[in-house]
Amino acid sequence: MPWTQRPPWVLIRSLRAIMASASEPQAKLDSIVKVIASNMIAEVSSIYVRLPDESLELFATEGLKKEAVHALRMNKGEGLVGLIADWGQPINLPDAQKHPSFSYKPETGEENYHSFLGVPIVRERRTIGVLTVQNKIERRYTTEEVEALETTAMVLAELIGSGAFAGAVSHSPGRRETSVTIKGTPLADGLALGHIALHEPRPVVLKFFADNIPAELKRLEDALERLKDDIKRHLEHEDSPQDSEHQAVLEAVQMLANDKGWARRMRDAVMAGLTAEAAVERVQQNMRTQLMKVGDDFWRERSHDIDDLSTRLLRTLQGQETHVERLPNDAILVARNMGAAELLSYDPRKLRGLVIEEGGATSHVSIVARSFNLAVLVQVPDVLSIADHGDPAILDAATGQFHVRPSLELIRAYADKARFRARRQARFSKLRHVQAITKDGERILLNMNAGLTVDLPHLYQSGADGIGLYRTELQFMVASRFPKMEEQRKTYNRILDMAGGRRVIFRSLDVGGDKVLPYLRRVKEENPALGWRAIRMSLDRPALFRTQARALMRAAAGRELSLMLPFIADVSELLGAKALIDKEVEHAKKHSHELPSEMRVGVMVEIPAILYQLDQILPLVDFISVGSNDLLQFLFAADRENDRVARRFDPLHSSALKVLREIAAKAVAHKTEFALCGEMAGRPVDAMALLGLGFRSISMAPASVGPIKAMVLSLDTKKLGETLNGLVDGNCPTIRRELTEFARKENIDI
Repeated sequence: MPWTQRPPWVLIRSLRAIMASASEPQAKLDSIVKVIASNMIAEVSSIYVRLPDESLELFATEGLKKEAVHALRMNKGEGLVGLIADWGQPINLPDAQKHPSFSYKPETGEENYHSFLGVPIVRERRTIGVLTVQNKIERRYTTEEVEALETTAMVLAELIGSGAFAGAVSHSPGRRETSVTIKGTPLADGLALGHIALHEPRPVVLKFFADNIPAELKRLEDALERLKDDIKRHLEHEDSPQDSEHQAVLEAVQMLANDKGWARRMRDAVMAGLTAEAAVERVQQNMRTQLMKVGDDFWRERSHDIDDLSTRLLRTLQGQETHVERLPNDAILVARNMGAAELLSYDPRKLRGLVIEEGGATSHVSIVARSFNLAVLVQVPDVLSIADHGDPAILDAATGQFHVRPSLELIRAYADKARFRARRQARFSKLRHVQAITKDGERILLNMNAGLTVDLPHLYQSGADGIGLYRTELQFMVASRFPKMEEQRKTYNRILDMAGGRRVIFRSLDVGGDKVLPYLRRVKEENPALGWRAIRMSLDRPALFRTQARALMRAAAGRELSLMLPFIADVSELLGAKALIDKEVEHAKKHSHELPSEMRVGVMVEIPAILYQLDQILPLVDFISVGSNDLLQFLFAADRENDRVARRFDPLHSSALKVLREIAAKAVAHKTEFALCGEMAGRPVDAMALLGLGFRSISMAPASVGPIKAMVLSLDTKKLGETLNGLVDGNCPTIRRELTEFARKENIDI
């Protein structure tokens, strides 16, 4: 233990006595900073409170000049205190004055102090203040000291956030009426009009200090067991699709719930004098802080899983039921974060959209939300401080806007837009059973992209001809461990059964980059999108690839199997993968396993280097599919996730179209099937250009099949080809305007 710091229970006992006293709030703060300084052998202890204008005011101090209290204010982001408030994470420095963000305030008299420890004061996951300690000697505070200060900050959060201090940030506003529009990042297109349903508001911890430690330990142990039993029941429920991604998500939650380290930390917190609820919240904040420090998207997402599980445990401790069954029929679900398992517990028929304050494209919940065909916005700042349960709202994922409590005029405008979309959708639905044949008799295959078994009903609802891209990696991403061969086989078998004889093209495992598997050791890469991913990983880990190939062959026994290899950059990679597939064929024969009736192997054309090897590659494969998203971003060196450059280059740039035309011509010359999957395929004008270049098979999101089919039925490809080739041979940054004008003149439905 550092210096002569007292045990944690001594500090907690002192804080408990102060909080229970009849003193005024300011007197309590003054007493608390004295206790902290004494307990931690610190010469300075200070409390800063965040004000509505985002500045931070010194509310109490032990060690700094008393005249600075309520006189010193730090602007947003100013100094180390401002940095802690903005980051929401502790800062621990042996010499604060050497830090570039240090801001010297002469009125405080802090020039003699070097070591610095500051932690955020967080209430309802929002930073409402900062708690600091300082010493003259240069030293780094220990983990025990950081945790002690964070425990104190948790107690302060309730005192400050209760509204006891005039001018402090309040987080318990009354009913609001003002219309607000918030900008977010769209993950799935769509338009939703409905009412806000707050996703399981986090239970409030009202009591922090234990009266009876053994009783609190028993409450914690009982709640943990009930939580584990509840997850186990969900896993064993007869309605749960066995070996599906639902099962995998729940298994990941179960693994976290069974983590002995998580339970041990909570027990230790109770032994230090906290209630079971306070211990859960304390450990959750600690783990979240540690995971957010990693600077890795995967571990940041896992911090959301910890939040999810902690909330479940708090509800179990407090005997609270979930609100899943009390959803309105037009619910727009709003959450700070949520786990995929929780979204799966909602009735998708009642959901219109999903808005997440944090989150990201790689989170498990975003994968499930897209499968539910929801309009989705993530990274929507402060939405939970703005929205109330039951508020009317409009989610426009096309523009990335979330309108809370919209005006009557805005509701009317969007209602007209929604009715127009509904009429269009009804028209497209009538085309479900109509084949996509152009006016000049060309049969066009319109396939859909998928990645989860919950996507499969869209195959029939959309009228798609088949699945042009099945992303097998999504099953792996929602699992807590590498799925065993038999688990994979059952999933692939179910997909083929649900497809009902329509062709399914399985893409082999494409992980790496932003698609992370927690159970595979990772090496930090400067540019993971161009690093160790997809086929490169498969060839370096042949056992993983062979296990998947074996599972696919077993699932497709007696049926056609189409396997597509991603991220091929050189013919040698194709030959290496085919050699591994051949070994699995021999293994199946040796053990008398039935083989697929036809084994088709193809490659995804997405790396520019492969364009100059098509004459060598095409004779070796049964089909190719152009991955337009990656191919175009590599062609233009423009990251499609970077807003500054993503729209700088149009897919209808003449250079891009020349590349696509050349691919089509090569495939025709070698009599090899060719297709394209990507965002281009789902946009009518872009898809029209693809057909003019010779593509007769394209794959897209299920929602795009109807609009593209309507375009195909009104198109004459011969007329289009004559016009298009002349445009492509020019050197234009885009031919979109010319194609749109052509469509208008020819009455093509775009």
